[in-house]
Amino acid sequence: MKTLYLDLFSGISGDMLVGALLDLGADFAALERGLAALGVTGYHLHAARGLKAGISGTKFDVHLESAGAHHHSHGHPPSQAHEHPSAPHAEPHRGHEHSRDFAGIRDLIAASALSPWVKTTATTVFRRIAEAEGRIHNQPPERVHFHEVGAVDSIVDIVGVCLALELLGRPRVLASPVVEGTGWVKCAHGRFPVPTPATVAILAARGVTLSQCAEPQELVTPTGAALLAELAESFGPLADFRLERVGYGLGTREHQTRPNVLRVLLGETAPAVAAHDWETDTVAVLETNLDDVSPEILGHFTERALAAGALDVFHTPIQMKKGRPATLLTVLCAEAEADRFAALLLNETSAFGVRQTRAERRKLRREFVTVTTRFGEVTVKLGRLDGRVVQAAPEFESCRRLAEVAGVPLKTVYEAAQAVAGQ
Repeated sequence: MKTLYLDLFSGISGDMLVGALLDLGADFAALERGLAALGVTGYHLHAARGLKAGISGTKFDVHLESAGAHHHSHGHPPSQAHEHPSAPHAEPHRGHEHSRDFAGIRDLIAASALSPWVKTTATTVFRRIAEAEGRIHNQPPERVHFHEVGAVDSIVDIVGVCLALELLGRPRVLASPVVEGTGWVKCAHGRFPVPTPATVAILAARGVTLSQCAEPQELVTPTGAALLAELAESFGPLADFRLERVGYGLGTREHQTRPNVLRVLLGETAPAVAAHDWETDTVAVLETNLDDVSPEILGHFTERALAAGALDVFHTPIQMKKGRPATLLTVLCAEAEADRFAALLLNETSAFGVRQTRAERRKLRREFVTVTTRFGEVTVKLGRLDGRVVQAAPEFESCRRLAEVAGVPLKTVYEAAQAVAGQ
């Protein structure tokens, strides 16, 4: 099975992944023609061979004609710095003059002449970022303005990655464990430590394990995190991989501890027996038995843990020794976050100990579509397995707003959206 492996020893950004895929053999002229189908103007592309720490690869840039500047350079003085001025992959996050909301980006992609796979994949990548930003800023995804990823250059990066993958035959994508740097970056709402809030939220939603290294730079950008979360089937070392080609995407800055390059490997892996196209990851499962905790404490802990980034929190009635009724409290989180949530559990509940296990997950591939009902448009999350839609879940906020306007029960809008999605 044709497989692309992303070697993330120096993180990932959108521009570096485009550069790596071009270096691997994706045709630049075909990429330009595909991006022209978006109907976005005011930019031109540049891809050139270069060296980074002695490694030959491809540097990809988006030159914004109206601004007289170009994507991923950071050659300007501090007074002119954009958001994330220290991003090592030089994926600048521009201000409001180039910002767009998710609904506008979704409509832009939907109206283009891109292939259905590119449209769906690129839209879902942006959806992951919108959902993460929505959680951070308490906004519905459709209303999120992409301060960090909404500019023309980043739209080109995300759609460009999808186009390049299609040009390479749409191989399955695997990735190494994700490595991030340290330090601080300037975002639209102030200075934040690395990893940034958006990157954390995107990777946490997918349950991706994250490690930090000594490099004092941001290595994983929100765009890179969203591409990883959507494209990578699993994360881990290479296994039974027959290598055919290698490509390098070059960043701009010089790193202190490692070359600022993204290495991608194209080759063949043996298909698994009865393989399915679901997503996989590994999470930590934390559990404790409580026979003396109040419902208020349980509710408070659940809210705190979810706000802190837990993937899920739930409690189950159980019976302990001597017939005592009790509660089994369970937390699902990324493996790298297990100790933090164990400490929260011990501090916030009456637990004297926490059990930790490791669990593999199999998850449907997600796709978001907009369906038109007699009440209006509703966003529906589809779950696909082996190319078939096996789940359709209307989004609560979309249905709630339409139900209020129409003066009908919420379930009536839900049922209408499910009926259309199932056609």
